[in-house]
Amino acid sequence: MTSANFHILVLNPGSTSTKIAWFEGETLRASGTVRHSSELLGRTSGVWDQLALRLEAVRAWLAANPGRPDCIAAVGGLLRPCEGGIYRVNDRMLADARSNLQGEHASNLGCAMADAIARESGCPAIVVDPVSVDEFEPLARYSGHASIERKSLSHALNIHAVARRASADLGLAMGESRFVVAHLGGGISIAAVRSGRIIDVNDASSDGPFSPERTGGLPLQQFISLASSGSHTERELRRIVMGKGGWVSYLGTNLATEVEARIAKADAKALEVLEAMAYQIAKEIGAMATVLSGRVDGIILTGGLASYERLTALVHERIAGLSRVILYPGEDEMAALALGALRVLRGEEREREYS
Repeated sequence: MTSANFHILVLNPGSTSTKIAWFEGETLRASGTVRHSSELLGRTSGVWDQLALRLEAVRAWLAANPGRPDCIAAVGGLLRPCEGGIYRVNDRMLADARSNLQGEHASNLGCAMADAIARESGCPAIVVDPVSVDEFEPLARYSGHASIERKSLSHALNIHAVARRASADLGLAMGESRFVVAHLGGGISIAAVRSGRIIDVNDASSDGPFSPERTGGLPLQQFISLASSGSHTERELRRIVMGKGGWVSYLGTNLATEVEARIAKADAKALEVLEAMAYQIAKEIGAMATVLSGRVDGIILTGGLASYERLTALVHERIAGLSRVILYPGEDEMAALALGALRVLRGEEREREYS
């Protein structure tokens, strides 16, 4: 079999859907998104109660798109801190994922889904650049209090993928490149990437700019008062920070199309909220540029919201003087997962042992 003919099944469980794709080499042969109804998910007590129904959906899709994979590649979840790279699914990974080690999220199901299908198919199962990729240097870990250490949790899969792409496009050796990568989506990760390593990044679940449905960093004294008031449970507070923050809090929507429609109708508040988000994004990009001592080969805007022209224009106005701005709209996680599998199958990169 030539390397072009390697067949890779890609699995990407999200909060309300499971994305599935077949790749032959770099070529996408088939893809689909299985939507899981809120009613069905509502009958489960947590993401791990969804494993069986999601596997059933994958098997049904495979029955309609038959083939024998050489590898199953899945999105990695909130696992132990680990170096960026490609990891063979093992018992330790499955146990950590099932324990929701660093938080409960549908992505934690990825390794278990890949393992189950791989066992049935007689091929290896891997994850590529999980959310918990940790390449921080010592100074990045300081939070300001000895009992709290900053964590590296980010959109590592897409951040690493676009850093590779930009290095190739600019003719730079990956080991010598220096980028600030702003992943703009439902959560926003802005990273300093040096030599292909994410040496600092905000935690999109609790820090950095606000996003369509997340608060980002909040004034601590006011948040302490809110948390101590007794008016909200811990679960409700977490929901305020992730789910009911950002655009949802200010405008009642998490949809860019609705925000833009309101701006088109001269809604001054909608425009100001968007400008504020762009302001915070640009400010975080500037901060990450200082992590690289101001020597930046490019600032990469990527993720789903990088397709929102008004937002990227507002950000561009503030950062254009820092470095060249590179736009890679969208987040092709499925292709990034397939390419990771190919690098291993072709012997271009060694898979790592998760431990």
